[in-house]
Amino acid sequence: MIEYRIDRRSGIATYVQIVQQTKQALRLGLLEPGDRLPTAREVVEATAINPNTVLKAYRELEREGLVEARRGLGTFVRKSLGAAPSDSPLRGELADWASRARAAGLERDDVAALFGAVLDEHFAEDRQRHHKGDDA
Repeated sequence: MIEYRIDRRSGIATYVQIVQQTKQALRLGLLEPGDRLPTAREVVEATAINPNTVLKAYRELEREGLVEARRGLGTFVRKSLGAAPSDSPLRGELADWASRARAAGLERDDVAALFGAVLDEHFAEDRQRHHKGDDA
């Protein structure tokens, strides 16, 4: 089962952090169709956040068709986003790179910025194609 980590200093709304972490778990195959998400009460006990925040995140995930609430039973994963399983060889290569970046003195935010810039370069064509579709 997923355990949410809330970073109160990130500037990212708490419910968005829950949505993002759930999607990441779906992409990595850590959550699969049929899996139950923690109840709002379980999340509140683990993170000390407002239950309405958890419910807002779960409603957003439900609106996107990723989960479904079953009255009296909980919230369950409907579909996966998994294209990058957590045991992928690429994960090991990325972990090695992250270790080298940290050893070189880079902070977490530095690594995220660098990785984001490289992603932007390598996926720029996809973004341009997407935006051209917006103009049509």
